[in-house]
Amino acid sequence: MTQMLLVRHGQSEWNALGRWQGRADPPLTDLGRQQAFHASARIGSVDVVCASPLQRALDTARIISEQIGVGPVVVEADLAERDAGRWQGLTRAEIEDGWPGFLDTGRRPEGYEGQEALVERVHGALDRIAAEYQGAEVLVLTHGGVINAVEHDAGLPWERMPNLGGRWVTHHGDRLTVGDRLVLVDDDELTVPSQI
Repeated sequence: MTQMLLVRHGQSEWNALGRWQGRADPPLTDLGRQQAFHASARIGSVDVVCASPLQRALDTARIISEQIGVGPVVVEADLAERDAGRWQGLTRAEIEDGWPGFLDTGRRPEGYEGQEALVERVHGALDRIAAEYQGAEVLVLTHGGVINAVEHDAGLPWERMPNLGGRWVTHHGDRLTVGDRLVLVDDDELTVPSQI
């Protein structure tokens, strides 16, 4: 049995602009780095830190890893965000202009990674992590779409995952069980030392 805390990265430059990111790779904002620094105090004890290769998740993981003294960060490619196809880089308004009604009806553009493919990819990543670090407490820095895919697969309704929000999951070897959601940092409590 392996306990994993799946956590969404800190605020990225495109989060701040309201742009869909998908596999695009914008960096963290100063606020995103502050969020990671402050979240590290609430992580508790973990044995391993894993991360998506996209810099917004990887940099969040590196900041936390440095603060809690657990590392190096293990990169798992299949923890990357869902490919949003032609919507990457667009705002909701731009998507509505180009694909009227798609957002409301759940339709997606060409190149958008489907739910079944995403779930299969993410479960593969979590299976590999559990096999490599069986019995460990693992912090997994990833993306909102990845966490939502795990929740959806468990039959839970969609709910927006905030930056530095997370969800506990337990890998039992042959299945996942989904635990509680949590928020590691509230933006109104942020202060940042000069080294971040």
